[in-house]
Amino acid sequence: MQIVIVIACFIVGIILIRGLWNMMQNGPGNKSQQLMRLRVIAQAITVVLVVVVVYMTR
Repeated sequence: MQIVIVIACFIVGIILIRGLWNMMQNGPGNKSQQLMRLRVIAQAITVVLVVVVVYMTR
């Protein structure tokens, strides 16, 4: 189950890097906004997964 958390963190990192890369390249603002919203959703899912794993291992 802990590998799922690692994968979720990796996904959040990829989304963050893509969003920052898009902003540095002066890409479309809509795309950066979409990526940052997706990052927030992915972070929320990751936090929920961490809480579930901690709860289950107690």
